[in-house]
Amino acid sequence: MSADLPLEEPARRVTHPPGGTGAAGGASGTKGSYTWDRSFRLWDSYFATVWVATLVFVLGTGHPGWCPRVVAAALLVPLIPWYVVVGRPVLGDDPPAERRALGYLAGAMTLFLPSAILVGETRLMTFALVPQCFMALRLRWALAAMSVINVAPVVGWALLWRPVGQEVFFNSLFAVVTLVFSAAVGSWTIRVIEQSQDRAALIAELDVSRHELSRLSAAHGALAERERFSREIHDTLAQGFTSLLMLVQAVEAELDHDLPRARRHLSLMAETARQNLAEARALVAGGAPADLDGASLPDALRRLAARHDATVDVTGPVRALPAGPEVVVLRSCQEALANARKHAGGSTDVAVALAYAVDVLTLSVRDDGCGFDPAAPAGGYGLAGLRARAAEVGGTASVRSAPGDGTTVTVELPVPPERSMP
Repeated sequence: MSADLPLEEPARRVTHPPGGTGAAGGASGTKGSYTWDRSFRLWDSYFATVWVATLVFVLGTGHPGWCPRVVAAALLVPLIPWYVVVGRPVLGDDPPAERRALGYLAGAMTLFLPSAILVGETRLMTFALVPQCFMALRLRWALAAMSVINVAPVVGWALLWRPVGQEVFFNSLFAVVTLVFSAAVGSWTIRVIEQSQDRAALIAELDVSRHELSRLSAAHGALAERERFSREIHDTLAQGFTSLLMLVQAVEAELDHDLPRARRHLSLMAETARQNLAEARALVAGGAPADLDGASLPDALRRLAARHDATVDVTGPVRALPAGPEVVVLRSCQEALANARKHAGGSTDVAVALAYAVDVLTLSVRDDGCGFDPAAPAGGYGLAGLRARAAEVGGTASVRSAPGDGTTVTVELPVPPERSMP
């Protein structure tokens, strides 16, 4: 007889991918358990339906007599508790324990085969038993058990009742057809299950990889944001506080003999403090730098240079540019001016040059201080941050200096040509 394999089996195999871990694996496992429990109830109903139909066929057939039919029916009755107590837990494992599965199927065949030999209609029960072979055993053992379930009842029935040759032929042919059909469908189903397991494992690995990628992306974003804040703080607040300290020292030295100059430095301290406060607010809000808020880049550079007693020279047609290059130029100028005052001395002349070309914006900050050797190892964050800022917008930053020959910081940034601007 044909043995239809339940469609719920692939679902059970698929929803328990090997190696599933983490929150996603837990959620998948919970869902898979629920799906399998629900589908197993359908399998229970299927098993009960086949069992009841077999019992009706056995008791309702006209051949053989009542005694063999009652014995056959009596042998079918223990199949229900045997399935509930032993079979269901075995089939519910994923994968089932092979030794326990062999024990369960051996017990089921011990009850089924004598009944099927006594009454041919009992072979209807193969519809329920053959799928269990493929559910519980590996392919080799499943094919062997399925062969016994399909062939042994026909052989035993023919030897016991000695029917006419035509009945033996048709029953044997039916057994061979159902055997081939069961083997083909069972083998195909197991292949589908194995493929589904591989895909489920791959999906689980991809899910783990996706979570790891998301974690690494978040960590990289946090690191990039920390670096951005460090650079912004260094180029704005830290430079402002350095200027304040230098102004405090100047005021202390001037209070006793040059009060007007001290008052001018106090005014500059107040202006620097206000500028630092504005930069802090812009940094928190994520907006444009305070100097660029509502002003052009040349105006922002002039205000910045005024606080450092530097001159500004702008060449080329001034035009509005994207925020990225303008912020880089402003921050680079802040860094270069701060370094000039810190290392070259307060009496050093500093000149800032801003040149607008067709597709390049160039900033140059030149001082006539003591200079230094650019090849010598240097600590600090300033020059490295300056080069990193320029690289972010596709530009370059270079430092040219020599002992006793001053220092020139040059930043070149690509910008949209004037004709492409609205």
